[in-house]
Amino acid sequence: MAETVKYLLDESDIPTHWYNLLPDLPSPPPPPLHPGTGQPVGPDDLAPLFPMALIQQEVTTESRVEIPEAVRDVYRLWRPTPLIRARRFEEALGTPARIYYKYEGVSPAGSHKPNTSVPQAYYNAAEGVDRLTTETGAGQWGTALAFACALFDVDCEVWQVRASYDQKPYRRAMMEVFGATVHPSPSDITEAGRKILADSPDSPGSLGIAISEAVEVAAGDPNTRYCLGSVLNHVLMHQTVIGEEALEQLALAGDTPDLIVGCMGGGSNFAGLSFPFIREKLAGNIDPTIRGVEPAACPTVTRGVYTYDFGDTAGMTPLLKMHTLGHDFVPDPIHAGGLRYHGMSPIISHLCETGVMEAVAKRQTECFEAGVLFARTEGIVPAPEPTHALAVTVDEARRCAETGEEKVILTAMCGHGLLDLSAYEKFLAGEVVDYEYPQARIDEALTRLPNPDL
Repeated sequence: MAETVKYLLDESDIPTHWYNLLPDLPSPPPPPLHPGTGQPVGPDDLAPLFPMALIQQEVTTESRVEIPEAVRDVYRLWRPTPLIRARRFEEALGTPARIYYKYEGVSPAGSHKPNTSVPQAYYNAAEGVDRLTTETGAGQWGTALAFACALFDVDCEVWQVRASYDQKPYRRAMMEVFGATVHPSPSDITEAGRKILADSPDSPGSLGIAISEAVEVAAGDPNTRYCLGSVLNHVLMHQTVIGEEALEQLALAGDTPDLIVGCMGGGSNFAGLSFPFIREKLAGNIDPTIRGVEPAACPTVTRGVYTYDFGDTAGMTPLLKMHTLGHDFVPDPIHAGGLRYHGMSPIISHLCETGVMEAVAKRQTECFEAGVLFARTEGIVPAPEPTHALAVTVDEARRCAETGEEKVILTAMCGHGLLDLSAYEKFLAGEVVDYEYPQARIDEALTRLPNPDL
């Protein structure tokens, strides 16, 4: 049997700065636009939703942003996270490829999400904010924000997509243990939610709808702000502690990645691992293939269009230039609730458009097969989201087995699936079905883009 090998850092190796990819890009992505004027949004446009410190991070031209010591002190609860050589997984696949995974499931929330929830709660608390609102799909982000708010004595209110609210009751319970108030979305608490329920009383919800509800409540209360768990620049930047650590750990292993693969919903997990490596790729130091994986049931990059769209269903947010399936797109209720967003991060969309990275889509049964194999060999039950990256890793490892290529594969194990066991139960019982979103429904959703000429 293969020997387990971990590459560990100590507390002194926790990054002191987050990495901002934007200044290193050959060309910048198009800016967010005000939906009323069509002009680029400024700090004053974002002030009702975000504290000024985060707004400044959103638009900064600095490539390195210092991490406050109070945030690094909380990071010490679980960072640095391990990089693990998946030797038993390799053995089961009969591959000469060397597979490494960066494991973020050791955090208090069980995922990568506290990397950004902690600084977001910290900056809001520093500006005297009393309450934070947010949306969540699978519940990973809501759990992470609830945890962070408890540390900084800020109230937390979460709108959880109805499909996940019903599928994942223990995620909801975990949020409540940390002190959050959790509502199913769409809810009858907000105007946006009531409108959806009037049109579709049995709506399974979507992240776009849940964002609308959380934004509506935050915008209506001067002591409340809104937090987003993915998509925006400052959120992705906070996650780069993952990739910065992984760079050091792969150096300890004496390896350089040929393929970096991660799952994508809004983009935070994928960006966190890949952006520091993309920096090195753009500088000519390494040349890995960068591959993002999304669900076939929510094929934002692979079948969406690259255009300006709202980040939410009700049209309350600025317009973002991104790959989108249409802001009122409602995906099928797959178990990877964190990957059911209609849009993709503008930075990641730009990277795809400029050929720096590529994207593929996977069906959920194939992903669960990879997740079960990983659990039976590596001893970690993955959340449904990272099983998408594992499915692509399996494909590549088997290709290497056929060709004899000793490729180095790095993937992001962004969270454990111990609160997703009902999904695995259904998969093992043969009750998980594949959804491939019909093109006609995508085409219909895209007819309602806010301004197709932008």
